[in-house]
Amino acid sequence: MADFTQTIEEIKKEIRETPYHKGTEHHIGKLRARLARIEDNLIEMSTRRRQGSGGSSGFALRKTGDASVVLVGPPSAGKSTLLNKFTNAQSKVAAYAFTTTSVIPGMMLYKDAYIQIFDIPGLLEGASKGKGRGKEVLSVARNSDLLIVISDVQRINYIEKMIEELEGAGIRINKVRPNILIDKKPTGGITIHTNIRQDLKEETIKSIASEMGIKNADISIKEKVTIDSLIDSFSTSRVYIPAIFVVNKIDTVHRSLFTDHYLAISAEKNIGLDNLKEEIWKKLKLLRVYLVQPDEEPNFESPIIMREGDSLSDVAEKLGTNFSEKKLAKIWGNSAHFPGQEVPTPIKVKDEMQVRFL
Repeated sequence: MADFTQTIEEIKKEIRETPYHKGTEHHIGKLRARLARIEDNLIEMSTRRRQGSGGSSGFALRKTGDASVVLVGPPSAGKSTLLNKFTNAQSKVAAYAFTTTSVIPGMMLYKDAYIQIFDIPGLLEGASKGKGRGKEVLSVARNSDLLIVISDVQRINYIEKMIEELEGAGIRINKVRPNILIDKKPTGGITIHTNIRQDLKEETIKSIASEMGIKNADISIKEKVTIDSLIDSFSTSRVYIPAIFVVNKIDTVHRSLFTDHYLAISAEKNIGLDNLKEEIWKKLKLLRVYLVQPDEEPNFESPIIMREGDSLSDVAEKLGTNFSEKKLAKIWGNSAHFPGQEVPTPIKVKDEMQVRFL
């Protein structure tokens, strides 16, 4: 591990000392790709160690319910108080740092969805490099469906610091994966396909791909890329997770101090918590579909939680083998042109759709 750390610092030093321009683009691209490859290897090694040992004590994440949310922030930001207000958890609360020393789960029921929320130890600067058991804490964040990045009114600047730590751990927040397709081949080298004028030279793109372990492939680039987005698309460790940015303890200062970039709450005083719950629902892109039995009138009694983009076929598959072969359904609600409209199962579901499979 020490050798890896030294190599990483040497590469970072060379990148800092090399001015970026067209003449150095190729060299800097290779250096940054090499750095990303080493970081990928470290994340993979860390994951294998946790799996081999059954997970570090207190940091094994067992996901249940319809979605998972992780609270990320510095010590004493009010994560435990928020968890206790939202769920049935009993996370220890105290006005000093490091109260939470393990991952504490709780379950929030909202709009028929069971949303699991995890309170993790406070994240410190340097966490992505391992400070304060940071790598273990960040591994929990990497496996969530949504992050709530939270700090208090006295440390609003910590939100940006937490984002830097998450990015340093390969977590891309509120971003989408670059639209790049990689079709690996046994031989033939690297071929680049794109209809978009790129700022990067083809030689640079190929060298970055090669440095990231791609030796033979057809690479189709369907958007304008940078060195960073190119490396992200080739990396094995990048994850893309939505996030909500929250400032807590707003009851202690004047509201004019806040910016529109953050959702302002007081977990202790129950200020803004309903707004936060609704934002969690929206960010998770959850939908409710209500199953109507053959002998029933349309109702809202049997909810099934789905996601935006899911189809009735996905609902049928979730219900099991008795439904998975269904090709038609009747639907009611705002998405139906008329009550009991007969539709093919590939259609997309909408929130509060009522459905009877035929």
